Amino acid sequence: MSEDAPDESTQDGNAPDETTQDGNGHAEPDREEFHEAPIGHAKVRAGMSVGELATEYGKAGIGAATVDRAVDIYAEMLAREDVTNFFGLAGAMVPTGMRAIVADLIRDGHIDALVTTGANLTHDAIEAVGGKHHHGRANPQDDHPAAHGGDSAATAREHDESLREEGVDRIYNVYLPQEHFALFETHLRENVFPAVERRVSIQEFTAELGRANAEQNDARDVAEDPGIAAAAYEHDVPIYCPAIQDSVLGIQAWIYSQTSEFGLDALGDMTHLSDLAFDAERAGAMVVGGGVPKNYVLQTMLTIPDAYDYAVQLTMDPDHTGGLSGATLDEARSWGKLERSARNATVVGDATITLPLVVAAARERAVAKSDGAE
Repeated sequence: MSEDAPDESTQDGNAPDETTQDGNGHAEPDREEFHEAPIGHAKVRAGMSVGELATEYGKAGIGAATVDRAVDIYAEMLAREDVTNFFGLAGAMVPTGMRAIVADLIRDGHIDALVTTGANLTHDAIEAVGGKHHHGRANPQDDHPAAHGGDSAATAREHDESLREEGVDRIYNVYLPQEHFALFETHLRENVFPAVERRVSIQEFTAELGRANAEQNDARDVAEDPGIAAAAYEHDVPIYCPAIQDSVLGIQAWIYSQTSEFGLDALGDMTHLSDLAFDAERAGAMVVGGGVPKNYVLQTMLTIPDAYDYAVQLTMDPDHTGGLSGATLDEARSWGKLERSARNATVVGDATITLPLVVAAARERAVAKSDGAE
């Protein structure tokens, strides 16, 4: 130590803690990480908007604070005109009633590319041409706890055996009569496949599906909205379905291909999607669920020099198993799928609960951002 340097050591040889004064003149240690505002207590009242509710969430901790952050990030994605929005939709989101939320986002220009499952497209088409999903029971034990002396396994088995005998398929607590699949298959053979008697990309095929869904919805005077694929077709939004084989839609496509010139080019979409990402000034990803749609959305950035500037994930899957569906967006940053400075948030919870909340609040907040109110 220089003779001119002050001796800041203490008797035990350690440097003293640097301190600051709080508002009451009390000494406080300097902290680099500890700098955020204190936790507030959320207040709710009758008549408040969903955007106001999300703001109250932001005062609180744990998942509530994350919801508010996700809303703010998604609102910025929707409000900025220079953001190209990619939307990943996995899980049984259409049969469980989330169809109109996605279709309306497309119609309002908030989705520039959709990546989803063949199952969601199957159920979307079923509703477009007149089929319906119905409320059911996931666990009959809840309604009849005394049945079989409380043997829930036996009750559940008989429950699903009865549904099979009745020709009803179950998706958790949603029922779908099997005749609606017959309606869907007829729709494909008569209205979709004849328009693609050649080798096409999956995105070209989903566009034809959307066209046919819209036409048949109108021709049959179906009360239900024509849906996601129809909205995408009408607004020139591409739908990518990289795991289309894993669905009734894929099975029917394979069957039809055995006796026709129809075929699907599994790699054809990658150029189309990569070009869309490459041309984006800024890019944002909203990922609902995990699996193939999530990875397909995120891996797109591995084919171009840039990465996502914004990302929101709604999932129920934990990250500690190392599985794809639970992988964090911060993990995606390590791959170069998100920019170092990207704003991102992961909301853990049932997406049938979190998607309507986040979308509604973000839409409200996006209007405020666009109007310069924030």
